[in-house]
Amino acid sequence: MAAIRGLGTLETERLVLRPRQVDEAATYRYLWTERDPRVPPHRRIDADGRPTVAEIAALIEDEPGLLAVQRRDTAEVIGYCGLTGYGSASPDEQELAFELLRAAHGRGYATEAGGAVVAWAREAGCPRLWATVWDWNVASRRVLEKLGFHETGAVVAESVHGHSLATVRQF
Repeated sequence: MAAIRGLGTLETERLVLRPRQVDEAATYRYLWTERDPRVPPHRRIDADGRPTVAEIAALIEDEPGLLAVQRRDTAEVIGYCGLTGYGSASPDEQELAFELLRAAHGRGYATEAGGAVVAWAREAGCPRLWATVWDWNVASRRVLEKLGFHETGAVVAESVHGHSLATVRQF
């Protein structure tokens, strides 16, 4: 199969997943401020306030496979979901990633958004997806389980704050 291409706008009953826009960088930076303190320091706002909104804006263009998750009823951007390996030479290297604002947690949005991306990947001919999740992140582990991912038993990264577990979803 050729590299996955064509990831554009996806729609669900309650959500629109569409390419992220630079002018939404403040929302994505806010996600960084809400991250659990057990998340490794390089993925949180540091003592100098970095990454800044401008630095987050620059990252948006470098991650074309991550889509804005926007509520249909309010048009509010509540996070992102998509494929971090998007455009890579190997379709086996597609990683599902999602993160939502805390105010959006517990409403099934992550499962709904993730389901749309998983369905798209399956239809595009991707043979499998993978994802990593911290062992303490029970909510995200449950979302991945609902999406058909299985924990492999492999630990991708370890820190004083826990283990990052590998999961996979075969088609």
